[in-house]
Amino acid sequence: MPFSKTCRACGDTRPLDQFYRDAAARDGRRPECKSCTAARRKAWYLANREREIARVKKWQRENPGRVNDNHRRNNARPERKRALRDQYYRRTFGISADDVDALLEAQGGGCAICGERPARVASLHLDHCHETGAVRGILCLSCNQGLGKFRDDPGLLDAAARYLREGVTRGVTAER
Repeated sequence: MPFSKTCRACGDTRPLDQFYRDAAARDGRRPECKSCTAARRKAWYLANREREIARVKKWQRENPGRVNDNHRRNNARPERKRALRDQYYRRTFGISADDVDALLEAQGGGCAICGERPARVASLHLDHCHETGAVRGILCLSCNQGLGKFRDDPGLLDAAARYLREGVTRGVTAER
C-alpha cells in the first residue's frame, strides 16, 4: 500500500493522512484530499445554504433530547467551560478569565476578606463597585452577600463592627 496519493481534484501528491477514509475505496481513502473536500463542501453549502439550515433546524426540532445532550456534553468540556467563563467575565466586567485567575493568585487563592479557599473555584464571586463597575477583588459567597446586605456602605460596615465590639463589653445576657 502506498504512503501517498494523488488528489483527483487538485493533482497534488500528498500523504495518506491528508485524505479522508473511505471503506468502499480500493485503497481505503477518498479520491480527493481533505483540502479539496472541504472546498467542495463549502461551495455546496453556500449554494444550498437555506435548504441546509432548514434541514438542521427540522432535525433539532425533532430531536430535542439529543440536542440538549450534545449541548451539555459540549459545555462540560474543560476548554468550553473556560471559554464560557472568559466570555462571561469579558461581557460583564471587561476582563478576561486570565485576569481573574491572576487576581485570585495575588489574593493567595482565597477570599479577599476572610481568606477562605472553597472546594470549587466557581464558589468564588467577582466583587465589583456597582457605581463604577470596577473590580475590587474575589470573595466567597458569605463575604460577597455580607457586603451586599450592607449595600456596599463602609459607614454601615463600620457601625456593624462597632456594634459587635461594644456588644461584647455591654455584657447583656438573656434571663431564662
